[in-house]
Amino acid sequence: MATSKVTRQESATEHQQQQSAMKTPPVVSPQEWEAARQQLLAKEKALTRSRDALAAERRRMPWLAVDKKYEFDGPNGKVSLLDLFEGRRQLIVYRAFFEPGVFGWPDHACRGCSLGADQVSHLSHLNARDTTLAYASRAPQTDIQRLKARMGWTMPWYTITDSFDKDFGVDEWHGHNAFIREGDNIFRTYFINNRGDEAMGSTWAYLDLTALGRQEQWEDSPAGYPQTPPYKWWNWHDQYAPGAPVDPSWNKVVENSKATLNL
Repeated sequence: MATSKVTRQESATEHQQQQSAMKTPPVVSPQEWEAARQQLLAKEKALTRSRDALAAERRRMPWLAVDKKYEFDGPNGKVSLLDLFEGRRQLIVYRAFFEPGVFGWPDHACRGCSLGADQVSHLSHLNARDTTLAYASRAPQTDIQRLKARMGWTMPWYTITDSFDKDFGVDEWHGHNAFIREGDNIFRTYFINNRGDEAMGSTWAYLDLTALGRQEQWEDSPAGYPQTPPYKWWNWHDQYAPGAPVDPSWNKVVENSKATLNL
C-alpha cells in the first residue's frame, strides 16, 4: 500500500512538471478571446471555400474505365465489383489490412484501419445519395464476420481474391477508391491514401470524394449532375425511403432556419 501511494505521488509530481513545462497561450478577457476567434474563423471559412473548390475540381476529374473483371468473396458467396455497388450508382472501396501477417491478426485488423472503421458514420445517409461504401481485405469471410461482430462494425466487407488490391494501388498500403457506374460499365473516378484517409468517416467526406459530390444545388458541378436542395433530403437513419417526397413539416423547418440564419 505504501509503495502504491508513493508511486501515485511521483506520477502526480511528474504530471505537474509536464504542465509547468508547457508553453501555453495567454489567458485573456472575453473580448480578446472573441477577437482571436474571429481572426481564426475568417481563415477557417477560407479553408472551407478552398475545400469546396477542390471538391468541384474532383467532380471534373476524367474517368478511367474498369474493363477487368474482379471477383470477391462475400458473406453469401462470390460477387463481382459491380455487385459491390448494391444497385447504387457510386461505390467507395476501402482496402483494410486484415490478413495473416498483419499486426493484430487474427483477433484484430490493422490498428490504423480499425481506427478508421470506428469512425464510419451511419451508412444510410450515404446510401440516400446513391452511394455505397464497402471494405475489402484478404482475410477469409469467416474471419471478417467474426471481426465485425467483435468490433460492432456493420459496413459491407469483402474478401479480395485476385489482383484488385495491386491494380488499384492498395496492395501495400491502405486507401479509398471511388467508382461510378453507367449501367454495367464501371469507371474509377478518384483515389486517396496516406493522410487523405484521415478525413474519411463522415458522410460529407465520403460524398466529397465521389464524382457526383454531395448532389446539392449550391455545389459547383458539371451541367446535368443530380442536385437537390440542401438540408431537405436529410432524414433519420431508420426512415429513409427511396423516392419518398420531402417531408413538408421538415421542409418548413428548413425554410424557417434559412430565413433566421440568413443562409
